Amino acid sequence: MKRYIVNKNEVQPIKALEGIYRRTLIYNDDMMLCLFILKKGVKIPLHNHKETQIGYVISGKVKFFTEESEFIAKEGDSYVFNSNEKHGAFILEDTEVIDVFNPSRDDYK
Repeated sequence: MKRYIVNKNEVQPIKALEGIYRRTLIYNDDMMLCLFILKKGVKIPLHNHKETQIGYVISGKVKFFTEESEFIAKEGDSYVFNSNEKHGAFILEDTEVIDVFNPSRDDYK
């Protein structure tokens, strides 16, 4: 049965890394919406994936880095990483972000 609505409280968080928790909220073949809870002081190593990633910072502050640059995203900011673009992050404050992936990530289903 196709789902048209999902409440974040219905989805159990998955521990992606120590201090990084993901709730895969809703998806189809083309797009996926995820909520991440990121704990202060955690580093997400440089990585890449075939899916384009667009995000929005609900609360907190994150320092993102690529092979070529770095930037700080805070509450209200949005960001994008292209397909296969290497990126990582250092969490400056306890943070909540929403990420959209296109196409959906099979490893997050």
